[in-house]
Amino acid sequence: MPEKLIITPKTKIAELLEAYPQLQDILIEMAPQFKKLRNPVLRKTIARVTTLQQAAVVGNVPVDKLINELRKKACQEKMEDSVSEIDHLDAEKPGWFSEERIVKRLDARPLLEKGGNPLTVVLKDVQELGSGDIYELTTAFLPAPLIKNVRAKGYTSWSKRTGEEVIITFFSKEENG
Repeated sequence: MPEKLIITPKTKIAELLEAYPQLQDILIEMAPQFKKLRNPVLRKTIARVTTLQQAAVVGNVPVDKLINELRKKACQEKMEDSVSEIDHLDAEKPGWFSEERIVKRLDARPLLEKGGNPLTVVLKDVQELGSGDIYELTTAFLPAPLIKNVRAKGYTSWSKRTGEEVIITFFSKEENG
């Protein structure tokens, strides 16, 4: 029998559910946002690139609580001291942000509902930003893997929740966010 996956914040959701399919219900119980895992298309796309650490942010669940609950259900020892990778949801508005500087907007919810991934579109769009310009992205959850990718290209970001399933993320070319 193959060795079971050790659950960590860096574990991808798809890997977790492949090794421990019974944990899907635990994820959904901990945060209703995870009910999207029942959609096979979303499960094939988003679950393959999203880590549990990122999922904790999406679900507004402390990463330690999520990991330790999953580890407990999988009969693994408790894990101590993890730190969230993206913790800027609903943080104070950054100094670089101004509504007047938004030059392009994308509501990615319809694309995501169909199982699409807006990463390519967003990367193309932000590359066209001028200095100080802002790009607005609307999603139903915090798109942590996408944010990480855009930040890796040298952009700054800020996300805020404006409704139960409405997260708006802003990207700017300015590097002093």
